[in-house]
Amino acid sequence: MLHVVHHADYIAPRPERGTFKFDKYYLVMEELRASGQPITEHAPQPMPRAWLEAVHCPTYVDEVFRAAVPPDKERRIGFPVTSHIASRVRHTNGGTWLAAQLARQHGYAANSAAGSHHALHDSGAGYCVFNDLAVCANRLLAEGDAARVLIVDLDVHQGDGTASLMAGRDNVFTLSLHADKNFPVRKARSTLDLPLPDGLDDDGYMAVLTRHLPQVLDEFAPDFVLYQAGVDPHAEDKLGRLALSDDGLIARDRFVIGAVRQRGLPVASALGGGYGADQRVVAARHARSMLAMAAENARFIDTGITTSTTG
Repeated sequence: MLHVVHHADYIAPRPERGTFKFDKYYLVMEELRASGQPITEHAPQPMPRAWLEAVHCPTYVDEVFRAAVPPDKERRIGFPVTSHIASRVRHTNGGTWLAAQLARQHGYAANSAAGSHHALHDSGAGYCVFNDLAVCANRLLAEGDAARVLIVDLDVHQGDGTASLMAGRDNVFTLSLHADKNFPVRKARSTLDLPLPDGLDDDGYMAVLTRHLPQVLDEFAPDFVLYQAGVDPHAEDKLGRLALSDDGLIARDRFVIGAVRQRGLPVASALGGGYGADQRVVAARHARSMLAMAAENARFIDTGITTSTTG
């Protein structure tokens, strides 16, 4: 059973300016519903303002809520922040929080949006308005739902916003595998950065991941994992520089879930990046990703492995 979080507000009207398309968010759900696999859909509440302000600058949060983000920040984000976008990002952030709560019950759950890892303290960036990964990690710790959170970011782009927002915290570990020469030009410092060369294929990618993720899990010893599961490392992604195949992405996702779940830890995924001329092709990659992770989680449920959480 895939427990997936979705909300109608994830699909905002296409902005008048900018190149970002929101089509894939309803297409992902169409692909999941047509898959024939068992899914349960959950609708999130909007993220409370105070929870956002605990991570982001209150002035910036207010600008977003009022749809009054200054033009320089909108340019950095890549599209204008309308009232529709303001509602959307509150719900996508609430979606990652709900996915985390569902993961504590079921071992794994997915948010069908978000993974907004470029958003910074006082501004958005790179199509990201609020950083749901950082906000969720902070709230899990504040609520006593976790004592140590690992954020695994396997988007093709470095999670610079997450790294910056969580820097200096000994109870959050940020791990980023990303194309070294891709956006952002100026990288932040994650707890562990693993920059990858252009054109790296399935075998090369998995060699890096399988070497480092188990070590991080064992040495940092988190009790909750957030996973940014972007599909833009795919060879055909228009904004990626790596060369993973469809099978390579599935192997990546199943390895992450397996490594986490065999240690009895809950894991929640966020959608992350994926870009191409045919949005349905991209949506299908995301849907296959979530279904593969749910299948891997089911394997551990069948063997009697549950979750161990704080609180």
